[in-house]
Amino acid sequence: FFTAEMQENSLRVLQLNNALRHALQRNQLTVHYQPQVTTAGNRIIGVEALVRWQHPEWGMISPAEFIPVAEEGGLISALGEWVLETAIAQMRQWLDNGLPPLIMAVNISAVQLRNAELPALIDRMLKTFDIAPAFLELELTESVAMHDPQAAMKLMSELQDTGVRIAIDDFGTGYSSLSYLKKFRISKLKIDQSFVRDIDIDHEDRAIISAIIRMASSLGLKTIAEGVETTGQLEFLRHQGCDEMQGYLFS
Repeated sequence: FFTAEMQENSLRVLQLNNALRHALQRNQLTVHYQPQVTTAGNRIIGVEALVRWQHPEWGMISPAEFIPVAEEGGLISALGEWVLETAIAQMRQWLDNGLPPLIMAVNISAVQLRNAELPALIDRMLKTFDIAPAFLELELTESVAMHDPQAAMKLMSELQDTGVRIAIDDFGTGYSSLSYLKKFRISKLKIDQSFVRDIDIDHEDRAIISAIIRMASSLGLKTIAEGVETTGQLEFLRHQGCDEMQGYLFS
């Protein structure tokens, strides 16, 4: 049944869709970089590129709101390509400034994953900015990878052949298939923050994280936990053997 809230939501989506079409040209989008650190020693070994939208009238708009709008409005390919190029260019600038190489993690959408030209596009960007493929890590959510697993496997294989790393984001929250997990050519599993948030008090979350870490280790994969915000979470993850972490506890 119709409600006033439905009308308000529709108008909001329409406004965001129209504004997002001009956001790139008007330099309203920026990329923030959240450090990824080793569990042993808290050494920064990488960053995740996170797109942000600062609208001149509406202020900071959450990615949780505008990313779905970009996907539904057919803007996600252009947005994703811009984020990818911006992140690779930033890596070049850091290297030119004398900083040591880091892993640059960039999220890839379902639409981008369906683009057969993605490996060639990434290869051109890396060559343009003279960045070794091993320093780029593409993060795919479980649901994206499992939407069309055969196509995902093919594209992952092509990307891995170029030297680019692949990570599965939000592991454990989507439609996972362990039979496909062993076929995907990936290097890392990312433990979703929904499991990390309550590990100080939730026995089930602790059990799930422990199982993911042990499984990944037995498959020769690294694990990284996102959303780490307390020392208690850090100590638990360190004790369980999680390889890397990121979250507000660090930056």
